[in-house]
Amino acid sequence: MLTGKQKRVLRAQAHHLSPIFQVGKTGVNENMVTQIEEALEKRELIKITILQNCMEDKTEVAQQLSEGAEAELVQIIGNIIVLYKESIENKKIELP
Repeated sequence: MLTGKQKRVLRAQAHHLSPIFQVGKTGVNENMVTQIEEALEKRELIKITILQNCMEDKTEVAQQLSEGAEAELVQIIGNIIVLYKESIENKKIELP
């Protein structure tokens, strides 16, 4: 579980990132979760956009993605979700 201070550091780093995934009309599926897990292993911190046509609630989508990818939910701001997962091989982010 991340502390408030760690989340603040991650939010600051995520500010400059561009979203690399989009959740659309079909919602969350296994293939998307697998791709997000792989991206988290490479980058540790990613942004995901929830499109207007997504039928599910954004907090539910964030919950499904974070649980599916075993990642920490850093923040939901507008229609953007920020996820963090410590990388095993490509550790770049040092948390306080």
